[in-house]
Amino acid sequence: MHFKALKVFCDVVTRRSFSRGASENGISQSGASQLVHQLEEHLGAQLIDRSKRPFVLTAEGELFYRDCRKLVRRYFELEENVRTLHEEAAGRVNVASIYSIGLSHMNRYVKEFLTNYPKSNVRIEYQHPERVYELVGRDQVHLGLVSYPRSSRSIKAIPWREEPMVLVCAPEHSLASRVRIAPRELDGVDMVGFDDELEIRREIDHVLADCGVGVRVVMKFDNIETIKQAIEINAGVGLLPEPTVVREVQAGSLVAVPLSGVQLSRPLGIICRRGKEPSKATQRFIELLLDKARTGSEQGEARSRMPAVGGAAPAEDARVGGRPGVPV
Repeated sequence: MHFKALKVFCDVVTRRSFSRGASENGISQSGASQLVHQLEEHLGAQLIDRSKRPFVLTAEGELFYRDCRKLVRRYFELEENVRTLHEEAAGRVNVASIYSIGLSHMNRYVKEFLTNYPKSNVRIEYQHPERVYELVGRDQVHLGLVSYPRSSRSIKAIPWREEPMVLVCAPEHSLASRVRIAPRELDGVDMVGFDDELEIRREIDHVLADCGVGVRVVMKFDNIETIKQAIEINAGVGLLPEPTVVREVQAGSLVAVPLSGVQLSRPLGIICRRGKEPSKATQRFIELLLDKARTGSEQGEARSRMPAVGGAAPAEDARVGGRPGVPV
């Protein structure tokens, strides 16, 4: 009962909402409010100032929340470790992912994971990259999937896989019949690019400049899906991660042409909260993702579904790294 009240209090504060905190614990909003009130009576101090909208923590509430969340997290980690000591991996794995991680890949990963660990469950939500970092940092999900992962004092980044970049164009574009293309051949072409403030735009510009290439950026967007739509109407060509265009290439609405003379890739990674011991189910899911990347099965499957080049046939911060001849 006491740990339940502590967890409800932490969830209400973390999610900044009584209703969302209640939903996280499978109780009503009034039930959550009652538990927090009972906790305040037990402590003899007001923790939450409900007279303000949205509510704010009192000084006592700030102090209590800071250390209480560590205590609650450690208790439930201990509880799960004891419960699953002699059992197979069980429990829910909450994942936050950027939009452009392939849905087909994730569906296959989850299906295989649930086949291997039927007592587990996986919940994936797709978010803007910065929101993924926020959810992991606030301990609201067990792990995140991002492009160009970065570590911090609270976040641990694990390299996952590299996605090759390809030239993407409409089937009627003059470059659609090419088997491969060198960056220098893009000089002067119309390109649909990323917004200037995104790292992917700066990196692509740098790589093209290193090759002595100047393109005309006719449209700029902040996500891969909108860029693909613009390319489909032949507004220009684009440089995108190969796995993100598999569906459109299969359908014949886009053509993907490999690059020659330069190696460009988009690194993906797994991020976890630093200092937190993952549950057995979370550990097994991370191991599955890393194993798929090591065997290269997901990229092999993607390429096997891509028609022959030249044949007639979610806000994201994707980044591309590299210099001519240097994979990153």
